[in-house]
Amino acid sequence: MSDSTSPSDWGFETRQIHAGQKPDTDTGSRAAPIYQTTSYQFRDTKHAADLFGLAEVGNIYTRIMNPTQAVVEARVAALEGAPDTALGIPGALAVSSGQAAETVAILNLAEADSHVVSSASLYGGTYNLLHYTMPKMGIEVTFVNDPDDLDEWRSAVRDNTKAFYAESIGNPKNDFLDIRGVADLAHENGVPLIVDNKFIGGHGTAIAGIIADAGSFDFSQNDKFPQFTDPDPSYHGLQYWPALGPGAYVLKARVQLLRDLGPAISPFNAFLLLQGLETLSLRMERHNTNATAVVEYLSGHAQVEAVQHASLSSSKWHDRASELSAGKGYASVPAFVIAGGLEAGQRFVEALTLHSHVANIGDVRSLAIHPASTTHSQLTETEQASAGVQSGLVRLSVGLETIDDIITDLDRGFAAAKG
Repeated sequence: MSDSTSPSDWGFETRQIHAGQKPDTDTGSRAAPIYQTTSYQFRDTKHAADLFGLAEVGNIYTRIMNPTQAVVEARVAALEGAPDTALGIPGALAVSSGQAAETVAILNLAEADSHVVSSASLYGGTYNLLHYTMPKMGIEVTFVNDPDDLDEWRSAVRDNTKAFYAESIGNPKNDFLDIRGVADLAHENGVPLIVDNKFIGGHGTAIAGIIADAGSFDFSQNDKFPQFTDPDPSYHGLQYWPALGPGAYVLKARVQLLRDLGPAISPFNAFLLLQGLETLSLRMERHNTNATAVVEYLSGHAQVEAVQHASLSSSKWHDRASELSAGKGYASVPAFVIAGGLEAGQRFVEALTLHSHVANIGDVRSLAIHPASTTHSQLTETEQASAGVQSGLVRLSVGLETIDDIITDLDRGFAAAKG
């Protein structure tokens, strides 16, 4: 990089703005500026004190909030129907990764000596978080092996249960969650349901996660959530729920956990998410169309023993998926079991040239991975089975390329898998 370049030459801005200055969160197509800065200038000492004491809303430090981030949060909140909080901040919080979003979402409800009930049909990294790391923090997790069995959810509840957790579409099992049934059961037991969704950015360029708060859960209905009803000494005795009401969940996550744990999203990554959001609906149309064609191809292939995707009428989740998606599609992460097991699955993935061999999903490019030896390799065989992972399972993330090119590359993989 030559000495003559400046931030404006790279396409972003660096600036210190007044902490009380609010960004333009208009949800139109105009690109938001990138506030690539660590901190924000205060008008005077009273202004600074009011911001730190939550007496006034504004930017202090990018670890807690950033104007570019605020535009992302406003647009996702609009998409999710999450109402603004009592402080006028959108009911969403962007953080550094999806894993960070999961962690903050749970820790915002649960503390040591508490309990969470979770679906076992999860991405491997999430399963490890809940199975191994959360217990080290004193949070026990009970896994529901059959998420469709509401009685299994019900029987797992304890007096100290603080939340239900699940993925909207299990990865890589492709089971569609009975969101209404599980949510109603959670609410009957006085706890919220946390649901993980996956697609935002789409271009494989930025790691990020967003927590959206429906603002409809009453944290004062029982004695399960002292984090919301008891005074917070770090804010001079603030009681989040009585003081802030609906929206207190996402505000507490921001001003307490994001402040203390620090999994902040970078302003540039927030900008990249905005680019992805602008094409989200168009991308999903092509993702779904291509994925359906790939599933049809896989279903008729002699080397395929089973296909996991709700577009198939034989899938036990087909009707539920059709209802939840209003018939617009069944997502773009099909998985299939290849004849020949572990070694055949590995040979298949290694032979692909159009598909990238990576661990993420939701990219515009087609992706492939062998879960048993990668994303779910830390799980036992029993745990892998609960997550829908067999030794010969291959997970695809179907991209936006021409479908003929995708199929040609899959043919290449199957030829290699024969050994």
